[in-house]
Amino acid sequence: MRTCWLTRTGQPSCILFFAGWGMDPEPFRPIAPAEHDLLVIYDYRELNESEPAALLPRGYRRLTLLAWSMGVWVAGHLLAGYRQQLSAAIAVNGTLTPIDDQAGIPAQAYEQMLATCSPQALLDFYHSMFVDQAGLALFLANRPRRPAEEIRAELCALRAHYLAHGPAADIYSRKLVGSRDRVFAARAQIRCWGREKSHCVQGPHFPFYDLGWDDLLKQGE
Repeated sequence: MRTCWLTRTGQPSCILFFAGWGMDPEPFRPIAPAEHDLLVIYDYRELNESEPAALLPRGYRRLTLLAWSMGVWVAGHLLAGYRQQLSAAIAVNGTLTPIDDQAGIPAQAYEQMLATCSPQALLDFYHSMFVDQAGLALFLANRPRRPAEEIRAELCALRAHYLAHGPAADIYSRKLVGSRDRVFAARAQIRCWGREKSHCVQGPHFPFYDLGWDDLLKQGE
């Protein structure tokens, strides 16, 4: 795992952001928050399972976990014993069972992603994260700078992590479900959380250019 402070200006509030598979800080630089410090966690080829507390920044009046996509499982797995240190924990377009025919990405679809993972397949995946050309264009102009083979290795590692550990703990105070998500289907997310605990929002798998950090935090209240 790797970490990167996207913003660190001494704000009283910090967002601990567990990004999705294949990400790095680049897609989020155009929308760096002004009123929160933001620590990005990414690259899940290896998990910091021995000292997960080291991931929690100290000295903030408010520390909010925002986990997205595969980051929902990773954060739930690593931080299960640290929920009391978080002011809020928000899951966005992910589930506790990320490789699952009913409540995640179907196993066959995941295997197909692994079998066909290439620069072109990665571009196709980026397209699937959006429903509008403006958001896609902004993402592609700020796409992750990681090598394709490293990203494929992460995809393989996430499967191994999940098979070894199983479903993550539900540490989330709010579950946001994108109505137009084409990666983690909305119906799969709702099956994971339950309809009464799911808060549906209009948008695709990558909602950050439409909603922004403050809107996501408000949705999570």
